[in-house]
Amino acid sequence: MTLIFPNRSRSYDEAAKRIRFVGYDGTFQVPFSIEAQALLSEVPVIDTEQKCLAAFDASRLPILDAAQRAYTRSNKSFYVLTEADLR
Repeated sequence: MTLIFPNRSRSYDEAAKRIRFVGYDGTFQVPFSIEAQALLSEVPVIDTEQKCLAAFDASRLPILDAAQRAYTRSNKSFYVLTEADLR
């Protein structure tokens, strides 16, 4: 099967400074997160949860593409994307 992202939900993890989201490979849920720092090109100052989530939404397609690439490269139980993954 292929990785899909049918659920547009995402949440901000204040402690880790990441946005969490999930993909699905068939019936298997695949958890992802992306570091808030990686979204600075969209919003120069990310100092609130609202700004982080807005930056994620503005970059949703490149983030999901990066998640897809990370998923096909390895078989992990959790993926953390960084700025390097968006390139």
